[in-house]
Amino acid sequence: MNRSMLKYILYLGIFLGILSCKSSHTSLKQGHEKTNPIVLEHSLDIPKLNRSRQIRIYLPLGYYESDRSYPVLYMQDGQNLFDDATSYAGEWGVDESLNALATKTGLKIIVVGIDNGQEKRINELSPWENKKYGKAEGEEFVEFMVHKLKPFIDSNFRTLPNRKNTSLMGSSLGGLISHYALFQYPDVFGKAAIFSPSYWYADEVYDFTKKHPLPRNTKIFMLVGEKEEGMVKPAKKMYQLILGTGQKRKNLKWVSDPEGEHNERFWRRQFTPAMEWLYLGKK
Repeated sequence: MNRSMLKYILYLGIFLGILSCKSSHTSLKQGHEKTNPIVLEHSLDIPKLNRSRQIRIYLPLGYYESDRSYPVLYMQDGQNLFDDATSYAGEWGVDESLNALATKTGLKIIVVGIDNGQEKRINELSPWENKKYGKAEGEEFVEFMVHKLKPFIDSNFRTLPNRKNTSLMGSSLGGLISHYALFQYPDVFGKAAIFSPSYWYADEVYDFTKKHPLPRNTKIFMLVGEKEEGMVKPAKKMYQLILGTGQKRKNLKWVSDPEGEHNERFWRRQFTPAMEWLYLGKK
């Protein structure tokens, strides 16, 4: 393994070891309905993995003052999205960014942040085994997202449940599992933002992608940082492969940031541009 790949594994190991997770909740927290940002917490079982997972739910400005329904974005590494106190190296600021977008453009969505499994993160976020890092649990994890988490969200909140209004976002291994979910369940998910994806982790992802062409109206925002050593080439290969499957170029956005590094600060900076492209058609 080259030095750059080792760097990312060390990053993941530190990430897993020191992330703290708030206590699980058996029901949605009460008393937050009129505050903003509204981030509710809930815990759900992952049946096939025999463990539970905390989710963090952002509700848009004015949710309780209206009766409208909203698109839903499912994001990985929920600990890092909303709160510095639970993040590894700084939060993404998803709630602040979306509040600003709502005020500026009127875009309002629900975000479901799925906490990572800490020591199980590597296993859960790949559907393909890596002999060095253990068995794959990504298939079961995505089944949980599709068959338990999404029905829970759609039944408890006012959502637009169709694929056009259901999207994914993740970084690093979170980008890998978001890629898999999009291609495995194209009838469920219609958009994805794939940040700094760890395609190097499993070469099987390329053959899988060839065999699972997407509906041509699927939208993908693919981001890499040029300071992420070893990440750009695999991502560029995937971008070209997806184009080769017949995907429309206008629906596949490639962003290679000269200053981008493998950290939350980079992903936070690119969150708003990704949302504007996916939802507002901004170039």
